[in-house]
Amino acid sequence: MQSSNPVFRRSEGFNGKSTTSGMSYPAYGTQTRTDPYGGGRQDAPVYTGPSTDARMTIDSVVQKSGITLGLVVLVAAATWFLTPAPGSLDAGVLYLLLMVGAFGGFALSMVNSFKRVISPGLVIAYAVLEGLFVGAFSKVIDGSFGDGEHGIVVGAVAGTFAAVAGTLAAYKFFNIRVTPTFRKWVVGAMLGFVAVALLDVVLGLFGSSFGFNGFGPMGLLSSVIGLGLGVLMLILDFDFVERGIEAGLPERESWRAAFGLTVTIIWIYVELLRILAILRGD
Repeated sequence: MQSSNPVFRRSEGFNGKSTTSGMSYPAYGTQTRTDPYGGGRQDAPVYTGPSTDARMTIDSVVQKSGITLGLVVLVAAATWFLTPAPGSLDAGVLYLLLMVGAFGGFALSMVNSFKRVISPGLVIAYAVLEGLFVGAFSKVIDGSFGDGEHGIVVGAVAGTFAAVAGTLAAYKFFNIRVTPTFRKWVVGAMLGFVAVALLDVVLGLFGSSFGFNGFGPMGLLSSVIGLGLGVLMLILDFDFVERGIEAGLPERESWRAAFGLTVTIIWIYVELLRILAILRGD
């Protein structure tokens, strides 16, 4: 089961390979089982370790995701309440935390995405940095486009909950099946989107930004596309969690699943916040 998702690609279990990195749990075997997507039987990766080893379950994924998302919320709230308001004399601290969280979180997301053996500590560190970014970014946007009652942030939070719940309901109730072609197109589009966003950042340093990350018409278009990609990535996340549980991955891999879900949920929140800010600005 070769994965196209950069978050899960380094996981041995998701790709049907044996572990050779010195970890204590045994390798994954290959057993024949019924193809859950139809079309006869297939060889699928099944964890063949001792029954005493803890396995990845939906409960373990929910627990680890609760830890990472809880840290994001706590750090974001602390950043919101403990930093000066945008436009004040001491606002430089707020913008510094925003930059540290943004670039530090991006760096750790790359490390976690391509790390063969998932590190819970690095996942937690990523959540803390993203909490700094989310809290600072939300406060800056609220100060620039809000109405003084934080309605724009509340709307983005509510919209994120609705997007996640709606996508999960659609995934389960409509029995959405993720094909390899679908995965490749979604991941390719996501990587292309990130590349264009980074290009706009670099060009912006030289005064040549084309507005991809801005708050004009181009920014609105990019955020709508980004929101759509976030929902599609969420479908991939649900699919990989389901496949990982079926493969009997060790419980440690729940941290990888939690990391992937956290990345996507923050992505959706930021794009929703940008859309609301642009619409409010107009």
